[in-house]
Amino acid sequence: MSYTALYRKWRPAEFNDVKGQDHIVQTLKNQITSGRIGHAYLFCGTRGTGKTTIAKIFAKAVNCEHPVDGSPCNECAACKAIASGSSMNVVEIDAASNNGVENIREIREQVQYPPTEGAYRVYIIDEVHMLSTGAFNALLKTLEEPPSYVIFILATTEVHKIPVTVLSRCQRYDFRRITIDTIAARLRELADAEKIQVEEKALRYVAKAADGSMRDALSLLDQCVAFHYGSLLTYDNVLEVLGAVDSGVFSELLRAVIAKDTTACMKKLEEMVIQGRELGQFVTDFIWYLRNLLVLKTADDAENMLDMSEDNLKLLREEAEMINGETLMRFIRIFSELSNQIRYASQKRVLIELALIKLTKPQMEPNLDSILQRLDELEDRMDEGMPVNAEMMQQMAAQMGTAGIAAGTQAPTAGAEPAQAPQQVAIPRAQLEDLNLIRQDWGKIIREQGGSIRPSFRDTVLEPSGDSCLCIVFSNSDNYAIGSRPTVLGALEKYVEEQYGKTMYFKARMRNAGERLNTIYVSDEELKNAIHMDITIEE
Repeated sequence: MSYTALYRKWRPAEFNDVKGQDHIVQTLKNQITSGRIGHAYLFCGTRGTGKTTIAKIFAKAVNCEHPVDGSPCNECAACKAIASGSSMNVVEIDAASNNGVENIREIREQVQYPPTEGAYRVYIIDEVHMLSTGAFNALLKTLEEPPSYVIFILATTEVHKIPVTVLSRCQRYDFRRITIDTIAARLRELADAEKIQVEEKALRYVAKAADGSMRDALSLLDQCVAFHYGSLLTYDNVLEVLGAVDSGVFSELLRAVIAKDTTACMKKLEEMVIQGRELGQFVTDFIWYLRNLLVLKTADDAENMLDMSEDNLKLLREEAEMINGETLMRFIRIFSELSNQIRYASQKRVLIELALIKLTKPQMEPNLDSILQRLDELEDRMDEGMPVNAEMMQQMAAQMGTAGIAAGTQAPTAGAEPAQAPQQVAIPRAQLEDLNLIRQDWGKIIREQGGSIRPSFRDTVLEPSGDSCLCIVFSNSDNYAIGSRPTVLGALEKYVEEQYGKTMYFKARMRNAGERLNTIYVSDEELKNAIHMDITIEE
């Protein structure tokens, strides 16, 4: 006897076997038990979600001699005839190959005759969106007022192509993508029934690769089992058969991108090519990896939204701290564009290499996202005290002295007045500690505020303003108007309290004309070591 594919062998025969479409199953069962059966139904949704299967079960149920709670018994003559495809009461038509007006006219002629057995004649038109305009027009009248014994079930994956005149004559049912948990549970059930040894992690990857389609999941499992027949089907085996890549590779690749290591990215891609990985699937999976990272970084309670192990979550948390959300969205945009291009490309590897270069070398891509990323990188370097222009830093060191730079004085900008020797001001030690604590992390604190707040704090300077109080000095009036709002200062105070465990207050003021902002603050105790310098004691 020839082998039967898993998706055909285990196709549901009754409503209770259908997984992931409970909202549709319950509605149809209620219609059958109550006798409120419609004359035209439209089943729409992605491939492999059960449209044709439920249509056949429904056809059996309305003709079943002994229905059980709205579901067919599968024992009576009518059920067996429909299941075997020999019943004259159920006609299944493929609209992809029978899409002309003459095909619909044949149906209009057939519906005039009542069923020879059973209560209903059921016409299942699959891929109905493929009908021509003339065929749709020919179907309209029959669809609107069919004989009482005729039921039309139209199935489609592209409901937007159905004319509104047809939609308005049907009861529409939208089939959902089946969840990974539901597919994995069904695969485990079938694997046990077929005595297939398979790891749980392997089943979950197959379920994820199916993208919401139960039929695709069963076909992929069939393919993997055939390759490793008679032995335990492992996660690595599934990756090998499907040409997929382990998530650890994505972690290594992303860290190389963050480090701007183009060579390491190319070597990682070279490894995948040598291993024979499917590059289109790699692009899809990497987009999903970046999506998980963005969800973890931006959403509350993201851990419960991500289907992954604690070890992978730990890696993801580390990477979330290494990259900001705006850059992540740029990465996702670049690879999403790549996924559209790579589908029909003959040189997939070259396109992926080009995308990786865009990620690691944003200066080579002249668009707004790249410019914003480069600005963020420059700000990060300045916040960390790394020189952006070595010549400028040398001049500043000569004019102000190493001590002034180390104390956090600001670098001179182009067109600024010549730097003046910094003034030293003595303040209580507690105030100095608070000032230094916040000053050294000021760039990081501002970055965490995000949104429209972050740019307004550019070119600001912190100064002490009493016990547990700091004053933010603005040089730009527009920035001051935003940054001095109570809600903004309150958000800063809340952040400092949560991150540093200190209750501090913030004030804001505008810089006075001609005011110097290179003051060096020292503690009272340091006066003894600096009495040879001009000292101003702040009251």
